[in-house]
Amino acid sequence: MAAPEHYFSANPGGELVPRTISARLAGRDLELTTANGVFSPDRVDVGTAVLLANVPAPAPGGNLLDLGCGWGPVALSLALESPRATVWAVDVNERSLDLVRMNSSKLGITNITACLPSEVPVDTMFTTIWSNPPIRVGKNELHGMLLHWLPRLEPGSDAWLVVQRNLGSDSLQRWLHAELPKDFAILRAATNKGYRVLRCRRRSGGTSPIDIIQPSA
Repeated sequence: MAAPEHYFSANPGGELVPRTISARLAGRDLELTTANGVFSPDRVDVGTAVLLANVPAPAPGGNLLDLGCGWGPVALSLALESPRATVWAVDVNERSLDLVRMNSSKLGITNITACLPSEVPVDTMFTTIWSNPPIRVGKNELHGMLLHWLPRLEPGSDAWLVVQRNLGSDSLQRWLHAELPKDFAILRAATNKGYRVLRCRRRSGGTSPIDIIQPSA
């Protein structure tokens, strides 16, 4: 059996074996298609469920980003909650992107663009970013990804990241505070089921500073 990290590949090995699962997203009970070779093909994983339970409603318009979309639970939630927004579902795994497109079509969703990172126009800014980032890709890869995308938040907007505590959520919070531009504030927004939800707030010129919750040692 291939190692679970195969979902980080652009083109996962093995013949496509689609499956149907039931999931509740954006307050709706849905039948969705997943497959082998993608992250958490049997269900909405615990981290993503924690993220979706602890984020505010997304902006009704603008560009919304699901970074590391997998088969699409976050992107689908964003699109269902903000049908007038443009949702970017970004992943390096082509099979994941195909599944997002398949599920969007099945649900009649027309406002998701599922694409590779390189296919997002470089001048696109985001009114929110929701992500269950691929921690297991390695620290250098993860850090490079976050430093590429988080500075593309519009002023006054938030990114929401869910990270398992025992996979370094607290150290990642400290690193984000040190490495992101100084107009960012990093807060721990929620803790549940061994996961932290981190809020990365890009201040606008008119907003007051946000108190930063420093992680415990």
